[in-house]
Order: sequence, then structure tokens, then C-alpha cells
Amino acid sequence: MNGERLYLDHAASAPLRSGALAAMLDAAGVVGNPASLHASGRRAKALLEDAREALATALGAHPLEVVLTSGGSEADSIALWSGWSARRTERPRVLVGATEHPAVLAAAGRIPGTTVVPVDADGRIERPALGSLAGPDVALLSVQAVNNETGTLHPVADLAEEAHRHGAWFHTDAVQAPGHVPFDFGASGADLASVSAHKVGGPVGIGALLVRRGVRLPPYGLGGGQEDGVRSGTQPVLLAAGFAAALREAVAEQAGEAVRLSSLRTRLVAGLLGSVDRIRVNGGDGVSPAILNVTVEGTRADDVLLLLDREGIDASTGSACRAGVHQPSEVLLAMGRTPAEASASIRFSFGPTTADADVERLLGVLPGVVAAARDAFGRG
Repeated sequence: MNGERLYLDHAASAPLRSGALAAMLDAAGVVGNPASLHASGRRAKALLEDAREALATALGAHPLEVVLTSGGSEADSIALWSGWSARRTERPRVLVGATEHPAVLAAAGRIPGTTVVPVDADGRIERPALGSLAGPDVALLSVQAVNNETGTLHPVADLAEEAHRHGAWFHTDAVQAPGHVPFDFGASGADLASVSAHKVGGPVGIGALLVRRGVRLPPYGLGGGQEDGVRSGTQPVLLAAGFAAALREAVAEQAGEAVRLSSLRTRLVAGLLGSVDRIRVNGGDGVSPAILNVTVEGTRADDVLLLLDREGIDASTGSACRAGVHQPSEVLLAMGRTPAEASASIRFSFGPTTADADVERLLGVLPGVVAAARDAFGRG
């Protein structure tokens, strides 16, 4: 390994922004539960609501539409379960895209009558299939804004309109959107949207579910009824302050960062295609500039990752590893890839700390890494 570690896994968790850390340090001196009525509680409450207002502004929402959660996964779970529970008497069905985040698919799997909508080879919802599945018995349609493995973008506003045409609510997992692609909750048409702090350089342990005014969700879990009665639990003032600071910075930088990261991604794609044979870029056109997913034929993704790790480079695979047994990526299988292809796919994801030199360093070591991984696969 040469030099410092190269972090190319921002889609999993982005480095904490200095502005977020500073905001959290300031908030650390605030004593009091924001639900308390005394002066310390009121001060904590004021800081919490300042953070909520900043989050709403950055996301194109109203402060009353921001329900704080423990992260994107919980926001997804609330959206699916509570969204269905609110309407299941008259609308017992839920539709979800085939390449959704595991939190969405797991929640949907517990709802009787859930139907998975197929996607095409690039991971986009097959609109004819969606049209045939939608109907007056559908409570909710859930489709990601940006796929977390491939970076594939979905036309959120169009899908929201399609859902509303049938009287359904529309939820989007927008966790990978802020800071990378434009996202405005008010303009999106979505009724529910999930976001997470640590994807934009905020602290781990906090996220939000945006709930459009007029959409009423039953409680998710038991407790004191904080967060508009939807999600109970003492509100984490310090985390909220860090989340707000990070998101504000990420959204302010989004336009410039999109251009810069797109250039880095384009350079990496060209370099990979020019130096590694039998490699395929997944997601087609219309992808996040911050995510690149490639299939390297004749390898196991885990072998490639371990060899990159030895070179001081952090990347990831969308595959799950259960008890040490490698599993193909469910996202790529849904996109029509074979199990071998879905087991040979790597994700590189970028952020504010990614530089030109990082791309060159990766391109310098990857051909050798792939050759070694193919040799290991052949001997395996």
C-alpha cells in the first residue's frame, strides 16, 4: 500500500463535514430535553426547530413536513408501513420498484398484496408494467430517486403524477439525491420522501421522512408522540444541528459538485474501458455523477475489493455477505444480469474529498488488481 487511503465509498457513508462537526460541537453545550417546558428545554427546542427549518429550506419542504428519524432506513420503513396502514381498508395494495433499497423491500415484504414492479436493463421502472399494475386499490407507490448501487435516476415527478392519477400516494427514497442531483420536495410531487444525514457528510444516526402537508400517517412505534405523532423518542438536538449544517453545505455546492464529479466519473469510465477488458458500466445514461457501478467479468467482486483494500483503496459492492457466503447483487439480478455478472460488480462512489489524483491512482492499480482477481477466480 502506498500513501494515504483512498476513500471511494461515499454512497455508503460520506466523511463528516467540518461545518457539521462545528455545529455539533456548538450544540453539545446545550443541556435539556426539547420536550421539557423549562428554560433549558426551550433552548434545546429552539435549536432543534432551527435545524428543522434549515433542513426544510434545503430540501424544498415546509418545516412542518420534516419528521426526524434515525436515518434513511427508518424513514423508508415508516413511509411504507404507515403509508399503507393509513389507507389499507380501501387500498390494500402497495407497489415498489424491483431495485429499491433493502429497507423498502423488507417493509414491503411484510405488507400483504405488495407487488414488485420490474425494471429494464438500466434499472428504470418499466412504465407499461407500472401502468398495468396501478389501480384504485393501490395505497402507495415507492420508487427511488437515485439507486444506491448503480446511480440510476428515476423521473420522480412523472412517477408521482402516475401514482396520483390512480389516487395513490407516492414515496421516494431520496437518500442518494441531495448534494448530487437536484431534489426539491415541493416540486417533486412526492407525498413522502426519505433522506439521511451521513450520505451528505452529516452524523450517522439521523435522517428525515418528508411528509407532505395533508398526508396523515398513523404512529410508527410507541412513545411520547414526538415528531408530529409519527415517530416517538427524545429528539437528538446535537445530531439535528449537524444534519442541517451538512445538508445546507451539500445543497449549496450541488451544482458545481455535479459538474466536477461528472468529469471525474467520465474520466474513470474512459480509463477503465481503455485499460481493462471485459468490463461493463451499469446504469446507462441518466445516472448520478457520484456513483459508478461496473461489472468485471471473470472475477468475484469480493476478491476485487480485498485486493483494492490491500492497495489502500476503499470501494464496495452492492452484494450482501451472509455468514461469509457471497451473494449476487439483487439490484443487478433485477436488471436482468446473470448471477455471475451480479457477483462481479463493483461500486465506486465519490464526494467532496475525491480529486483528479484519486482517479489516476485507481486507474494505475485496477488493471493489476483485476488480473489477480481473475487468476484467483480461475483457480477457485
